[in-house]
Amino acid sequence: MQAAASAPPALPVRSDCCYTSCYCEENVWKLCEYIRDQSPLPLEEFYAVFLSNEKRMIPVWMQQAGRRDDPVIWDYHVILLHVCSGGQRSIYDLDTVLPFPCPCDLYIKEALRSDHNIPQDLRRKLRLVRADEFLRTFASDRSHMKDPDNKWKKTPPSYPCIQTPESSMNLDDFISMAPHVGYGTVYTLDEFTKRFSTPV
Repeated sequence: MQAAASAPPALPVRSDCCYTSCYCEENVWKLCEYIRDQSPLPLEEFYAVFLSNEKRMIPVWMQQAGRRDDPVIWDYHVILLHVCSGGQRSIYDLDTVLPFPCPCDLYIKEALRSDHNIPQDLRRKLRLVRADEFLRTFASDRSHMKDPDNKWKKTPPSYPCIQTPESSMNLDDFISMAPHVGYGTVYTLDEFTKRFSTPV
């Protein structure tokens, strides 16, 4: 009698994920690709979450690039949100020192904290894009990671650029926090917290 084949993991452990430093949007795209192709979890439970603001200056705490209790100021950051059918919410962030996955409440408390104690122009907004839509529509030629001399600011991933039949570069549409631009839904941090905190 043969042993039953074990089910594939819901998501890889952090060390097994496809990861390139400073290419968070592609890291999350690759997580979505894994869920679509290999995970037993339904893709419709996942969202790519872009964090930014009009100035493209946002503080995020508990990042591997940070020191102690100081935030990292990113122009944007991308994480993966899992909203389980049972009500549990988790965040996957390959750049955090928090657990992977991290309960959404803990991630909000430790990594995002509150907008009430930071300057107005640093307050965060979040664009949520369904994982299936993200896989279908996102494209990047990585040109934003080149300097004026056409040299890489950070070494790019080894796999080919992500493209769609319609576009080779639309990253700005995802980073933009203008509600009428791009895909998905834009939330303030307060709105995101109220919607995705664990129900009491």
